[in-house]
Amino acid sequence: MRINSKQILSKGAQALTLALMLGVANNAVAGLNIFACEPEYAALAKELAPDAKIYSATTAMQDPHQVQARPSLIAKMRQADLAICAGADLEVGWLPMLQMKSANAKVRSTDQGLFFAADQIETLDQLASVDRSMGDVHAQGNPHLHFDPTRLQDVATSLTAKLIQLDLAAKADYEAALASFTQRWQAAIPQWQAKAAPLQGSKVIAYHSSFKYLFNWLGLEQVADLEPKPGIPPSSSHLASLLSRTKQGDILAIITASYQSERGANWLAERSDLPVLVLPMSVGGNEQSVDLFSLYDSAIDLLLSAKQ
Repeated sequence: MRINSKQILSKGAQALTLALMLGVANNAVAGLNIFACEPEYAALAKELAPDAKIYSATTAMQDPHQVQARPSLIAKMRQADLAICAGADLEVGWLPMLQMKSANAKVRSTDQGLFFAADQIETLDQLASVDRSMGDVHAQGNPHLHFDPTRLQDVATSLTAKLIQLDLAAKADYEAALASFTQRWQAAIPQWQAKAAPLQGSKVIAYHSSFKYLFNWLGLEQVADLEPKPGIPPSSSHLASLLSRTKQGDILAIITASYQSERGANWLAERSDLPVLVLPMSVGGNEQSVDLFSLYDSAIDLLLSAKQ
């Protein structure tokens, strides 16, 4: 069979056209490349941008205050269109290093692809000034806001606006995803509140202020901290003072997060006959916490177990 030059050009043009069409299609479904500083924001991004490529820099078994700027993290940030972080200086010890070493201009400014959850809401425990004598505190407030469902809803709405800003062609998809999340989230809130009603007024001793938003929402009171100062491990003298506090007989449980040491909590529990509850700090903090909804369910169920 004889093939002339026109046929060759025609076949080549068809192949090029097909390649371009496939390229456009792949770009359309690829979505954004998202770098989440914490797993709760990776989970939220999955709800709002299901087609995105999402990477979480940390797990619920890690202290988000203390992260090494590893080459693998630098490489992931270099590829990111959007970086989602808690903010309120939670990542101040490692995020700036990642931003500098990745040399990705997209994620250096909140005007572009940098998003701080704490910037979208009113945080608890804001301070006019801080100094080293106060321990590991945050002037901009408590950054662990993902355990307040109303605040997290506000973050979701703001994050959707950021997604649309960066990927305007998919605006309808992001709006639909937000509507779906909002409907399910708003339906879950009263169910959680009803289930947690027996916890109202309960008093706990907890490690750090990790669950301040959860306690504030459900009506629990953290009457003492296992740390003598935020970020300072429990000392024997401090634990002795906590043991004296437990003798009042009004403490429900001793609370730690999934990434925190249980040593001080266990010492206190053995001498006070109080239960130690290890709550998942984020998605993946235990087997039950596979998304934001089950994270809330698991944390509430564990708190309720101390009432039995």
